[in-house]
Amino acid sequence: MSVTTATAPSQSSLVATLDRLSVLSYPLIRVTAGLLLMPHGAQKLFGLFGGYGLAATGEFFGAKLGLQPGILFAGLAGFIEFFGGLALVLGLLTRPAAVGVLTLMAVAVFSVHLPSGFFWTAGGYEYPLMWGLLAVAIVLKGGGRYSLDRKLGLPL
Repeated sequence: MSVTTATAPSQSSLVATLDRLSVLSYPLIRVTAGLLLMPHGAQKLFGLFGGYGLAATGEFFGAKLGLQPGILFAGLAGFIEFFGGLALVLGLLTRPAAVGVLTLMAVAVFSVHLPSGFFWTAGGYEYPLMWGLLAVAIVLKGGGRYSLDRKLGLPL
């Protein structure tokens, strides 16, 4: 008489499954980045999610951050975060949107956060640096397989 025992899936089976699912890793990164940027833009532009809206954010950018004219810089930041984030979600004009995010985050690092040191919890540049480097990766890759750029044949 033989005894059979239940065994956990083999490691090679797990690896094979993860390999099949790996095509979803880049879209997950691109879409998540876009979805997480959009609320920041909605705060600045529309006053949603506890934000102050464009006028008050513009006043803050000008008076507290020294970015003049504040309303222009607040509008640009909100536009890039909201509409650039949406573009990343859709994979539409992905590289230009990511260049916008990269530029915005470079301004945030060098004009606002650098004097506060590294850690985000102290107002440092950790968070905008991470977003900027993520944007570099998206610029390099483009929209990828699951994007409107690819579907529409856009050479971006």
